[in-house]
Order: sequence, then structure tokens, then C-alpha cells
Amino acid sequence: MDIQTQLSKLRLHGMSQSYQALCETRKQHELTFDEGLELLVQSEEEERNNRRFERLQRNARFRYQASIDELKIEAARGLDKSVLTTLAKGDYLEKGESILITGATGCGKSYLVSALGNKACALGYKVAYYNLQKLNLKLKMSRAEGTTMQFLDRTSKLDLLILDDFGLTHLEQQQRLDLLEIIEDRHGKSSTIIASQLPVANWYEIIGEETIADAILDRLVHTSYRIELKGESMRRKKR
Repeated sequence: MDIQTQLSKLRLHGMSQSYQALCETRKQHELTFDEGLELLVQSEEEERNNRRFERLQRNARFRYQASIDELKIEAARGLDKSVLTTLAKGDYLEKGESILITGATGCGKSYLVSALGNKACALGYKVAYYNLQKLNLKLKMSRAEGTTMQFLDRTSKLDLLILDDFGLTHLEQQQRLDLLEIIEDRHGKSSTIIASQLPVANWYEIIGEETIADAILDRLVHTSYRIELKGESMRRKKR
């Protein structure tokens, strides 16, 4: 059995591909044993990182396959390059800090949260993206199936939870309680990104009940990054 076949059999696909490339270019004899081994190990690590990123990205179900590098960073749009550079490093994920993004419809909120989510996946973090209405529907269905606790437990273990389109409708009582439990489970431990057309000052009214609204906003507002996107609709510009 040759070396490449053995590597494939052991599921060392990165090593196998790298060894094949060395053989095809006849460079394997130009390297010392240590150099060749280092190259093969690096190739395997890179292959595994790529597979992990693809798996995390697929599971997150982002609205857009967006990248921070592709963002049009302009002060007039409310995007600060230094803030985005800081967020791209992922320190907020280590600290369990949240990000609140507001702005009019079409200004790029969903693209921005997708870009931040994709970057988090690239750093190896577990992420989930939800439109808030779809999250509420999923919770309603899980309650009917008796699997609510399992769903909330999985959600609490995410490194980053993205809630998009917050505030399109007022929350019902059960939805308020569910949101409070989700935010409470994540507070100070894991990061949450919330995007909304409404200014944060209006979220109180959307949540509804005073005591629950106080509890949710108290856990979100004081230790979060705030990004307020400005300018006309990006969709209108494209048209």
C-alpha cells in the first residue's frame, strides 16, 4: 500500500492532497524529512479548519454569504472602521459581549450581521442566525412537540446568536418570556447580535410588559456595542 493510499485510509485528506501535489511536481525529494512533515501537517490542519468553517457556516444558515472585507465602510453610513476591526478580531465573543444594530429598512443590517456571523465561524465559533419571527415560530412548534427545553438548551450553548428583524411586530406574552430566558441564559457568557429597524429606545414598547422589558434591556444595553446604520436604502441604490 503506497503512502497516499494510507493517508486517505486514515482520513488525513489534507496530507494526502499535499503529498500528491509534491509527487506530481517531483518536489518531495527536495525537502528534508522535517520540512516535508511540517508541510504535510500544515496542510492537514488547514484542511480541517476549512471543513470546520464550512460546517459551522452551513449550520448557521445566514441570510447572506457576506464578508467584513466586502463591507463599504463609510462614516456617513455609521460604520466605524476601528470598531469593525475590533469586532473582526472576535474579542467580544470571548467576553460574551453583545452588538445592537439599528437602521432603516434596506440600509444593510442583515448583510452586516451575516458578515459578522461568517467571521465568527471563520474563528471557529458556533453561530446561529434567526429572523425573530421564524425563531418565535420555531419555539411555538417545539412547545407543541414538547422539545422546548432541548431547543433552548442548544441555543444557550451557541457562541453567537444572531436575531435579525427585531421589532417588526409586538411580542406576545409567551414570546416575551422566551426572549427573556434566551437573553438571561446568554448574559455575560455568550454573545448576541440583534438587528432592528427601530431605535433601541423604542424596543421597550415592542417587548411590552414593563418588568420583562426592563430585565431584557438591562442585560443587553449596558455591555453592548452599538451600531446605527444611516443613509438611503442600499436596495434602492442597486435598482
